[in-house]
Formats: sequence, C-alpha cells, structure tokens
Amino acid sequence: MRHRQAGRKLGRTMAHREMMMRNLVTSLVLYEKIITTAAKAKDLRGVAEKMVTLAKREDLHARRQAAEVLTDDKALKKLFETIGARFRERDGGYTRITKLDYRMGDGAPLAAIEFLGAEPAEPPKTKAKAKASPADKGADDTATRARRRRRRRGKRGGAAAETASPSGSEA
Repeated sequence: MRHRQAGRKLGRTMAHREMMMRNLVTSLVLYEKIITTAAKAKDLRGVAEKMVTLAKREDLHARRQAAEVLTDDKALKKLFETIGARFRERDGGYTRITKLDYRMGDGAPLAAIEFLGAEPAEPPKTKAKAKASPADKGADDTATRARRRRRRRGKRGGAAAETASPSGSEA
C-alpha cells in the first residue's frame, strides 16, 4: 500500500521522472501552454507553481534556485521578467489544467496546462520558408497524398503493392 506517499511514479525511474518534470516546466514557461497527459499535468502543476513563487521573490538566490530546475536560459529570463511580474499580486493558483480528449495511440487521457492570463505564445523563430502560391499548394497536396498512398501499399506488400504502381517500379 502507498499510504502517505505523495506523487506519481509515471512508470519511470526517479532520475527520469525528475528530468522529465524539468523539461516540462521549461516548456511550460517558454510556451505558457502545453498539452501532455493528465497525470503529468497534475504533477507538473506543483513544480510550475514553485517556479512562479521563486520568480515573485526576484532575488539572486531565487534566480539560482530556479536555474537548477529550468534547462534553458531563455525560460529563466522569461520566468523572472514576464511571468513573475504578471502574478506579483496573486497568492497562488497560477496554472489551469483543462482536460482534453484521449490520445489516439494508447488512449491516455490528455490535458492542457497553462498559466492564467496567458496570451497565445509565438512559436520559436526559425528560418523563413518560401511561401507557395495557392495553385502550387494544391499540386503539393496531390503529390503528397499520392506518395503516402504508394508508401502504404508498399508496407502491405504482396500482389496489391505490385499492381497498384502504374509505373511498375517503386522509388
């Protein structure tokens, strides 16, 4: 029996579980809303709220304590400059967990965890991609669908894969 033992094991070793929580809280600080399983979200809530409490203190020791948990300097800076300032007058309850649907692969219940008052976070800046015209997009979609169809038929194997290919040879 697990009397008086708080927390979930989540099917992982202690080191794996701690690192996973560090990665999740870093992502939560950076993006302000993430989607994960319901059990992970419930465990993450406690870690995230401790980070916000540290950010509200705004002293060097609190910054160093938060740096031990967060795995990214950008997240640390955002935590202390933006998130800590947003919750300066609030005494707790900085996050919201919203239950979502079930995951397709294994049926695990999903949940979204976000900071209260979060605006939609911008995705990380990457190299600009060339924008395609709407006419090109339709051609790409058709080619992509055909490629996926050939790939699926190839995975099935047998006579269906051989007769399905019009050219007679698969690339």
